[in-house]
Amino acid sequence: ADVSFLAGLLIDKFLYHLPLYRQHQRLEASGIHIGRSTLTKLVHRAAQLLEPIYHSQLSSILQSKVLAMDETPIKAGRKKGAMGQGYFWPIYGDQEEVVFLFSMSRGSKVVHEALAGFEGTLLTDGYRVYENFTKATANVTHAQCWAHLRRKFFEGKDLELELCNKALDFIGGLYKIEALSKDDEERRLKLRSEKSREIVDKFFVWLEEAFKTKVLLPTNPFTKAASYALERETALRVFLADPAVSIDTNHLERAL
Repeated sequence: ADVSFLAGLLIDKFLYHLPLYRQHQRLEASGIHIGRSTLTKLVHRAAQLLEPIYHSQLSSILQSKVLAMDETPIKAGRKKGAMGQGYFWPIYGDQEEVVFLFSMSRGSKVVHEALAGFEGTLLTDGYRVYENFTKATANVTHAQCWAHLRRKFFEGKDLELELCNKALDFIGGLYKIEALSKDDEERRLKLRSEKSREIVDKFFVWLEEAFKTKVLLPTNPFTKAASYALERETALRVFLADPAVSIDTNHLERAL
């Protein structure tokens, strides 16, 4: 199998989602007779040739000062005759490199192994395994994503319109400031210090007051969103002091 055949095989399968049995049918129709098991073996062996590239890229990413990390479910492998539940753990570095680590687990062990030796800021959503990792690891600061917080208030608008809209106004103000300094870290830090910090301060004071003055059930969507924010206040503030830290993980979401 030459390079062009292997490249075509992998691209058709993994980029265009063309299963090997369909590729086998197409080859047969073209008069090329190769066993389906041979195609499977070629895919495995070609993937092994790509592993050093993955490890090299991951090594480069771990040199970053700021990492973004997430996890997302994917059906893979076999479990009692059905597809098993696996996870991609994408890691995004400050040179716009991204790798998609795969594991059958969503546990904290994956994060500890993947980020061994990393020092800097880890930007994530509110999943607790990241917080546990940063607490247990020296020289790692935990920053959290404002877009994930915004989503919780947005989803609560149907049941608690006034309060959730007020929260969205605060967060919207932060994004308007971010839009003024997309490619200028010096200006971004200045704006965050002079304007964003004031909005963040007022936002958390308002959340505390809302808890004291509003009689809301624990199941109320605003209560849940506000609790999520207050529990993560320290991590949500990290972006204010470091222009290299994004306000959210949207760049990683786009890569996913």
